Order: sequence, then structure tokens, then C-alpha cells
Amino acid sequence: MMKVAVVTGGASGMGEATCHELGRRGHRVAVLDIDESGAQRVAEDLRAQGVTSIGIAADVTKRPSVDEAFAKVRSELGPVGILVTSAGLVGFAPFLELTTDAWTRLLDVNLTGTFHCCQAALPDMVDANWGRIVMISSSSAQRGSPGMAHYAAAKGGVISLTKSLAREFALQGITVNNIPPSGIETPMQHRSQEAGHLPSNETMAANIPVGHLGTGDDIAAAVGFLASDEAGYITGQVLGVNGGSIL
Repeated sequence: MMKVAVVTGGASGMGEATCHELGRRGHRVAVLDIDESGAQRVAEDLRAQGVTSIGIAADVTKRPSVDEAFAKVRSELGPVGILVTSAGLVGFAPFLELTTDAWTRLLDVNLTGTFHCCQAALPDMVDANWGRIVMISSSSAQRGSPGMAHYAAAKGGVISLTKSLAREFALQGITVNNIPPSGIETPMQHRSQEAGHLPSNETMAANIPVGHLGTGDDIAAAVGFLASDEAGYITGQVLGVNGGSIL
């Protein structure tokens, strides 16, 4: 059944791959990202493949920006049936050197931004008595990450938000699930490697049971399933896509 899907952080990495997967499944796709040119590029790529798509600039930390973006989605594509919250920001700092500003910034993007988007999308899903929300968190929230306490805490909050909304909206035909990736090769990962915060691909792969890093397509495939009609009895779940590194 064709739906309108909104993907935040859709201009690159896992979000971009997810836009293509949902488009391949026949959905209309709204690509939301703070990078407007990137969002437009992905939407153009989708349209070239026959997918109805629009790119929209949105800062998920600012509620007026989110509300304006969702209003545009409804006006141009229709009510929102699928939401994927892939917008995120990573950060590194020893805990005793972590500033309040850095702490607040990571929570604003990763957790509060997810809150804003869920509140903006859910009324359409309640009206339709059908909806799919997939939140992207991180394996850092499951195992803890030294030097990334603010990031891990924010993503842990996303997991708890997933479980709470799943229970609150279950009787209204809405499922809410979570994917915490690990070892996924993305532009954000490359930037962290270049800055010296993460080891090489080879070093990371050595600690992954399947022996290699994953890709955005691996995340997108899981999102596509969780957003489908077939996944209607799956809600409140945390589906690790991590090559076996978190069991």
C-alpha cells in the first residue's frame, strides 16, 4: 500500500539509502535534511527513478522548522504514513571535559529532534489508524561508549522513546521500532575517522563477527521491512543491524 514516507537526515548515508528503499517499495518520499542542496539532490535522484519525491530543508532542533516542513509534505504529497528519524549528530569528548553546550547540542539533535518529528507526524497516523515509525539510534546506547557519553545518552533516550510510543499508540494501528546501527560505513563515520576519533575500517571490521562493515543499504533494508504491512505485529522492538557485534 503506497504511503507518504518522511525520512529525516535523508541527504546522505543511511538516510539517503532509506529514501531509495522506500521509494523502491512504491512510497512517496519526502527527504528532510538541514542540508537543503543535499535533500534536493536525493529527491531529484528519486524522481529520475520514477519516485514521487520532494526535498525539504529542515532543522529538527527547531519546532517551527519541523512544523513547516511537515506542512509542506502534507500539502505536496499527502498525510504522513511512515516516519524514519535518521537525522543525527555525533560527538566526542572525555566526560570530564564535556561542556554543557556540547551535551545540550547532542541531545537537541538526536533526542529532541526525534521528539519534534514524532509529534509532527503522529496526528496523521492516528487519523488513518495506521502508521510506521522507525527511529535510528546507535549501538553506543546499548554498550556505552567512552568519550561519547553525550551521544550514547541521547541515543539511549531514543530507544526509550521508541518503547514508550509503541505502547501508547499500539491500539491505533501504529508501530514504533528502533534500529541501533553499528559498524556502518557512512560519510559521518569517514569524517570521524579523518578527525582521529575512530579507527580504520580494517580495525573496526576485525571486531565484527561477519568480518566487514555494513552499508546504508543494510539499514535501509531493515527499515523497509519494519515500515511494511507485513511488520504490523512488530512494535517496541530494537533490531540491531550490526554484523553480530552486539548480541
